[in-house]
Amino acid sequence: MKHSEDQLSQKQDDQFGLASAALLRSGTLPKEIKDRLYAARMKAISLKKPEKLRVRKHALVSSSGNWSSRSSNPIWDTIGWLAPLVVLVFGLIGIAEWQGDSRINDIAEVDAALLSDEVPPDAYADRGFMAFLKNGPLSDSNSDSTDSIQSK
Repeated sequence: MKHSEDQLSQKQDDQFGLASAALLRSGTLPKEIKDRLYAARMKAISLKKPEKLRVRKHALVSSSGNWSSRSSNPIWDTIGWLAPLVVLVFGLIGIAEWQGDSRINDIAEVDAALLSDEVPPDAYADRGFMAFLKNGPLSDSNSDSTDSIQSK
């Protein structure tokens, strides 16, 4: 542990570093100190984390302001933004056609139901049609009940 009184000043640190470097360069250290320094260096190298390699790519700006890492062909640049636009337009046209066909089929079902019904189409415009609907099933059920009574 370092205590505040044990810490060296910046000037003292520099002097110690220069003196240590001079001793190491001179080669006058005893063999046991050299061996300990070598073992400490090998241990430090083995514990060192591998450095991340940074790869630089040169990026160019085209006249349209797009960044690219290669020289690009203007035809492919145009296709790159035009193809999704074409797909989008054809998709929207397809959806509109599908919805139109669905609407036509719904109208055709309603028309077929109106024309095949026992009630004439003019009855739907009549104000008393609700009364007809209310009385229609009752009259049918009464005739069914009289038919069933007569058959017994």
